Amino acid sequence: MDFQLLKLTIASLLAIAIGDSLPSAVALPPIARTTSHIPLLTDKQGGKGLCDVEISVLLTVSKLQLDANPQEIARQITVRIITNPGTGSGVIISRNGQTYTVLTNDHVVSDTWDSQYKVLTSDGLTHLAKRINSPKFANLDLAIVQFTSIQDYRVAEVGNSNALLLGQPVYASGFPNWYWANSNTPESTLNWGLKAFKVTTGTLGMLPNSSLSLGYQMGYTNDVQNGMSGGPVLDAEGHLIGINGRLKHPFNGIDAYVFADGSKPSEEEFVQMQVLSWAIPITTFLQLNSLTLGTE
Repeated sequence: MDFQLLKLTIASLLAIAIGDSLPSAVALPPIARTTSHIPLLTDKQGGKGLCDVEISVLLTVSKLQLDANPQEIARQITVRIITNPGTGSGVIISRNGQTYTVLTNDHVVSDTWDSQYKVLTSDGLTHLAKRINSPKFANLDLAIVQFTSIQDYRVAEVGNSNALLLGQPVYASGFPNWYWANSNTPESTLNWGLKAFKVTTGTLGMLPNSSLSLGYQMGYTNDVQNGMSGGPVLDAEGHLIGINGRLKHPFNGIDAYVFADGSKPSEEEFVQMQVLSWAIPITTFLQLNSLTLGTE
């Protein structure tokens, strides 16, 4: 390939990589991890395929796109928490050596027969885990579990849930407990492994000034199903901004929405609230917890 053409090719690909790494309100499509989908450029004179430099650049671009995709980030940082007798979801928020810390909902891990926990990670492996009790969570639907592994797992990058705007896109992920082939025949996903994983897209719908009970203060349009509680809510850059926990249309109606001070919303507010899923903002957790997030 002509050297000048090679320089232009590399420059163009790097421009694409930079552009795709910028914040965007539109989710990037999943990028294949192999080179099988990379178009084969041919040299008219020699009939040769891509040179090593070109392949390296294309692979770098593909990785940059993959790393910037909030749906792919969600897949890597979301775990399934298996208890006796149920399941829920969680998100990896910290690593210290071989110990990983997972943030989830208290209601995911509190109702167990034997206080035994397992964590299913993005590579399909299952790890024994333990709950780390904290008195700081007394009034919040939050809990922490930890597991140990020599594997390298992605840790969530924490965003600023105090700077959110209504209407901005968000991604909610987790492991639904049921698959509904139709309205009458739900199928349990307990033995589905990673096949049960799900990411939903939506927008922020409400950010009330006062928190609802147990810390819920972020309403969003995403469909969150039973079993996705404890999973992450991400912004368009893939940053962790909240923890899933409450579903749309609660069976007890307006009584399900009680503010932290004991008051209830107006009928008008309730109409808006009931059509939204609800999360606990990540800054609520950070304000009460001195845990160092990230990798140490």
